[in-house]
Amino acid sequence: MDQEERIALFLDYENLALGARDNLGGMAFDFRPIADALAERGRVVVRRAYADWSFFDEDRRMLTRSHVELIEMPQRLGASRKNAADIKMAVDAMELAFERGYISTFAICTGDSDFTPLVHKLRELNKRVIGVGVEKSTSALLPPACDEFLYYDRLEGVEGQAVPARRAHPARPMPQQHVEPERTEPEAAPAEEPARDVNALAVLVAQTVAGIQGNASGTVTASTLKRTLLRKDPTFTESDYGFRTFGELLRHLAGRNVVELADGPAKGDPEVSLPEHGDREEAFALLCTVVGESPGATPLSGLKNQLRRVRPDFSEKKLGYRSFLQFCQAAATSGVVALQWSPEADDYLLTTR
Repeated sequence: MDQEERIALFLDYENLALGARDNLGGMAFDFRPIADALAERGRVVVRRAYADWSFFDEDRRMLTRSHVELIEMPQRLGASRKNAADIKMAVDAMELAFERGYISTFAICTGDSDFTPLVHKLRELNKRVIGVGVEKSTSALLPPACDEFLYYDRLEGVEGQAVPARRAHPARPMPQQHVEPERTEPEAAPAEEPARDVNALAVLVAQTVAGIQGNASGTVTASTLKRTLLRKDPTFTESDYGFRTFGELLRHLAGRNVVELADGPAKGDPEVSLPEHGDREEAFALLCTVVGESPGATPLSGLKNQLRRVRPDFSEKKLGYRSFLQFCQAAATSGVVALQWSPEADDYLLTTR
């Protein structure tokens, strides 16, 4: 644990929430994708968000559940409020940089170029800086200043959210009033199924291994993987899936070709990696077959459903890909299919080579 990154997270919340709403089709901002992305990079020991929270009442509840400290910046004179929030966030970040020497990484979540001097100063103090922002509302000056910049739009869990999650809640009570006696018990059983579904576990493990491999210079060991899973979900335990030990769980997933195991630096702590071939090559072949059966070019939209009609258990996430587009890009890189953006169709088009 001493070798892990300690991360301080600062959210310019108004910038992120309005950026998501204005540029992602009215989508409600969700903190979970950012939390998961940072969990793959280290321990988040400080979480602070800055805003006038009277404008973000529902968001406040969501952040509080994720143990984010809410810093209130009441609205007074328009631009002066924004400047006050920016200054407060910068001062707090600098204070932590000097007083908490164990914090090695700062995650500055904003697209505002006004924070560029803060990023430069933190790096001057030998701190690693990760930026996070909505792509279309992020200044071109900010990403090059950071050690790493994550576009919120591309994080796992953001792509494909068609309906804002918190806006859907008011519609639920009315139908429940008519069928509440019948639905109460049937809903209780399925609620536990996803947490105990080994297929869902395989997706989680593959995504996590892929995330660690993409952000760590060394190998992924079983102990590192377990700590990362616990950072994503502190309630995680392999016993919920019917396994006595974490090693037994990994051996089961290795038998299903979800991961590969090799001798690690310490006894009982094997190296974990994603298979280079096997299921991935079969998935590429399936993609090639489905695309080849379509007359002309096949649009990306709806293609995943076509694959699932042929193989119902298909999931690109089991192969370590964070999105179906990323899976298709990998297939194109391997020469299995050709992938090209079409302005006329406003979609990616796939053809066999």
